[in-house]
Amino acid sequence: MAILPIQTIPAPVLRQKAKHIITIDASILKLIADMTETLHASYGVGLAAPQVGISLKIVVIHIPEEEVIALINPQIVRKRGERKVIEGCLSIPGYRGEIKRSTAVTVKGLDPGGKEVRLKAEGLLSQALEHEIDHLSGILYVDHLENSDKLYPVSPEDEESQEDDL
Repeated sequence: MAILPIQTIPAPVLRQKAKHIITIDASILKLIADMTETLHASYGVGLAAPQVGISLKIVVIHIPEEEVIALINPQIVRKRGERKVIEGCLSIPGYRGEIKRSTAVTVKGLDPGGKEVRLKAEGLLSQALEHEIDHLSGILYVDHLENSDKLYPVSPEDEESQEDDL
């Protein structure tokens, strides 16, 4: 496994639509393992393949005290409700913003073994799924800001103490 460099804005890969994966082979499984290691090293909650410079539809999410979730070709099939959340992003270091996210989502995709899975999520997992799946379409959380007043800088010390960058 390897820790991969995280792409930050304005890297073009962050604005591209990621490619659908047709075959899950050893290279895809290695990428998932490397993304998981990178996520843990960066103290984030979620990571999408474009954030490590690879335009493929893969996300990994690790909610504290839960198992790591790796999804291939994930898509949101249902959203419920709306709530305001504060988000950060490993690809936009030094900032947080207040945006609206769903209160619950249902997502389908493939697990690393190629089995179709369907997840119903609320809370932080719901938010992380929306955030990471947005990355696969070239959408960043700052695109959801109502206005620039909702984006604010955070100090490096504050950023290190908050393990909620997605």
